[in-house]
Amino acid sequence: MTVCLFNKRRELLLERHSKVLLRFSALFALLGAFIGSHMAGAGSLAFKTVHAHILVVGWLTLFAWAVYYKIFTPAKTIIATLHVYSAIIGSIGLTAGMWLYYIRPFGLADGLVTVFFIVGGSILLLSFALFAVLTFMRTEDGD
Repeated sequence: MTVCLFNKRRELLLERHSKVLLRFSALFALLGAFIGSHMAGAGSLAFKTVHAHILVVGWLTLFAWAVYYKIFTPAKTIIATLHVYSAIIGSIGLTAGMWLYYIRPFGLADGLVTVFFIVGGSILLLSFALFAVLTFMRTEDGD
């Protein structure tokens, strides 16, 4: 009975991870499409780097990870939880840092902008490493 409850709780947690990643993916897709439309309308490629990273890291990567949690049930939920939150924080941090770095909307000091950019990218890199670890670990699906 206890094992059954534990497994059910794990499944619910991973279902929530999948939904959270999917929702953030949708927000990144919307933002990326909006920026792309703006660039086309303005005839400017000023946002091209930010636009590309929002769609690749924010939309596609988070979407792929949402699908992963729908298909597989990692045995180590703590690693899965760290992966999900580092993915979201890193995606936001990297793309916001890129926006601050390339667009310079507020005229912030170079050091501050660079740190924001690097920290966001490093957190995202951590999420990729955690995902790699998860894919080689045993899953509840038997693999």
